[in-house]
Amino acid sequence: MRQYLDFEKPVAELENKIAELRQMAKDGEGINIADEIGKLSDKSEKQLRAAYAKLTPWQKVMVARHAQRPQALDYFRDLLTDYTPLAGDRLGHNDQAIVGGMARFRGQPVMVIGTERGFDMESRLLHNFGMPKPEGYRKAQRFVDLAGRFGLPVLTFIDTSGAWPGIDAEQRGQAQAIAKSTDCFLRAPVPVIATIIGEGGSGGAVALGAGDRVLMLEHSIYSVIAPEGAASILWRDPKQAATAAEALRLTAQDLLKLKLIDRIISEPVGGAQRFPQEATAAVGEAIAAELPALIALDPAALVSQRREKFLAMGREAL
Repeated sequence: MRQYLDFEKPVAELENKIAELRQMAKDGEGINIADEIGKLSDKSEKQLRAAYAKLTPWQKVMVARHAQRPQALDYFRDLLTDYTPLAGDRLGHNDQAIVGGMARFRGQPVMVIGTERGFDMESRLLHNFGMPKPEGYRKAQRFVDLAGRFGLPVLTFIDTSGAWPGIDAEQRGQAQAIAKSTDCFLRAPVPVIATIIGEGGSGGAVALGAGDRVLMLEHSIYSVIAPEGAASILWRDPKQAATAAEALRLTAQDLLKLKLIDRIISEPVGGAQRFPQEATAAVGEAIAAELPALIALDPAALVSQRREKFLAMGREAL
């Protein structure tokens, strides 16, 4: 069953009416309603296009967090072959907020890493709502080290509100794990392509996002802090989240202008949650367009260019 956001309510009403008319036709009530369904469908599509053409930053936050957007494991399923999942940080834990392993992307052997939120309460609890603990970032480091050893490009799929903020994570070195993961990606002697597929939250996202290419889906977000957190700190009022979202410049469009990401991937009308397979296919095409040029570079050139890429961020603003 499709879930609608607040700004989609007019579309929801039209689509519910269309569903009712189709049920009437199915029940054989002898009414020719094909023309009416066609008119309502056209009106619904126009309203959807209009709504998504002028999304505010806060509305983009809502879209990025939509529970029905495709997640990391959906991308693995749709884009990869011969996927062999790997587990554990080799220190005693297997954080399932981080998933990944070896696979082939269009015939090319790769290492894939993603943050997985889960799709129902059971799976969300299993994956800790996509919020990794230190063991998850150490797991990612192990995967990157393994990729470097075998010359495998690394593809990451990021969708997390941030690293797990619990005291247990802090006691086990959360900050150090995030810092070391970021450093591990920066030093990787293989191509790294990071894709923000939903919410890129704080250091928990940056820890998997220090890539040669950083891609973002059209309605995804990437920010140092959640709008609610920024509103609580700056305005002392979490209800100011929409104002904070505007100030944070967290949309893909803002970040491309600021040269903090490299490419925006278009989503189907109505967002990735409406047509998941179209969205995963678009991401696959974008990765395929970026990967060959990176594979052609030798390890020293890759690391050097990656270093300069991140050091250059913000220089023009100074």
